[in-house]
Amino acid sequence: MTKSAIFEALTGTGQPGLLGYVTEFNDLNQRLAHQPAWMNALRREGYTRFSEGWFPTTHDEDWRFTNVAPIAQTRFKVAGHVRISPNDLEKFGTSGFACQLTFINGRFAPGLSRIPTLPKGVTVGGLAAQITSHPEAVEKHLGHYLNFYRDAFCALNTAFIDDGAYIHVPRNTVVEHPIYLLYVSAGGANSMDHPRNLIVVEENSQATIVEDYVSLDGSVAFSNAVTELVAAQAAVVSHYMIVRENEQTYNVSTLRIQQERSSNVATHSVLLGGALVRNNVHPVLAGEGGECLINGLFMANGRQHMDNYMLVEHASPHCNSRQFYNGILNGQSHGVFHGRIIVHKDAQKTDAKQTNRNLLLSDDAQIDTKPQLEIYADDVKCTHGATIGQVDENALFYLRSRGLSETSAKHLLLQAFANECMARMSSAAVREHIERLVAQSLPETAKFAGERTVVAERSFEEVG
Repeated sequence: MTKSAIFEALTGTGQPGLLGYVTEFNDLNQRLAHQPAWMNALRREGYTRFSEGWFPTTHDEDWRFTNVAPIAQTRFKVAGHVRISPNDLEKFGTSGFACQLTFINGRFAPGLSRIPTLPKGVTVGGLAAQITSHPEAVEKHLGHYLNFYRDAFCALNTAFIDDGAYIHVPRNTVVEHPIYLLYVSAGGANSMDHPRNLIVVEENSQATIVEDYVSLDGSVAFSNAVTELVAAQAAVVSHYMIVRENEQTYNVSTLRIQQERSSNVATHSVLLGGALVRNNVHPVLAGEGGECLINGLFMANGRQHMDNYMLVEHASPHCNSRQFYNGILNGQSHGVFHGRIIVHKDAQKTDAKQTNRNLLLSDDAQIDTKPQLEIYADDVKCTHGATIGQVDENALFYLRSRGLSETSAKHLLLQAFANECMARMSSAAVREHIERLVAQSLPETAKFAGERTVVAERSFEEVG
């Protein structure tokens, strides 16, 4: 960082919130000075990148449709320790999961967690404790896959690595029940947390992991989470991301997936709440014969903004990827789907498909969709497409002719549209949990802005 940039930050003439991050970063470094040198160096590297680049603007292509000025202009502080009782968590409806790890403001809370007997060798717990007890296991993977030089939020998360989830599944091991991770924001006004998760599933192993982000109260908060997921040869992993924060919370999450030979990863994103939500999913199919499913549903109301950014890299031959994202937008909400598939030169015989479908329920709802292909190989099969429309008039008429009210008919059609995504979820327990959340979040059809049911759809498809 240059002297002039430091001066601008200190005087408020340049980056108004940077001074606050300097203070918070120094406090964190002092508190965690006892950690291994490589860990402190990683944090410093992340902070250097963040301070040099600051937050993105709409002039950055990857953030063209999302203005993060409300985050950049707010002086957030690292959330402190908060005491929460088990009764406070009951409203989130997670009691059905046998294995649940709870994190309060990004920190592991053993007293609020349930960890049953797991298969031999499986490690589930907090990242901070693992850094202390087995630093060599963490050092082998943490920060090796995430490219925080291309994303300021990833750099900021790296700078503020404190705690998060650590999951390690040894080779030839099947974890039958989902590992459920509940992240609770409860830091009060203008608090921030930066959970950092590391998930390693070794050869020929299987696991299901759920990340669920919630808010305990209605305070303004900033949650900036990063997960690095490593799927070794022939590993099978299902990952679920649920965001249901309050209407004052900014939630940015990044899932970086590293796939080795013949691995199979399915990632499902369900965005249901938050003032501004940005969902980054970045799988790299680094081994031959890998398969990846990127499935998602986002539902926005009021003035909510939900941005989905998919970057799928095919780096090896004979790999398959599928993207399916559905959006339901009501009120004055704004949705974004930016799906980018990169097929590298050596990734011959790639088979990739990308589909984005959206329903606009009001005149003021808005969607920006940008499917994108970058192909540098000459023997591939890649397609992408997007549709934007309203509730189907013919389907609505059919249901009403069978005795349903207009409100019930619209609700049923929206449920069916959402079910397209949920039907791809292989874990029955997780799917049932998400179905309940979606049913509670579906827009009240009686409050639809406008009664237009004329089909107004535009679509496009490109084959390369």
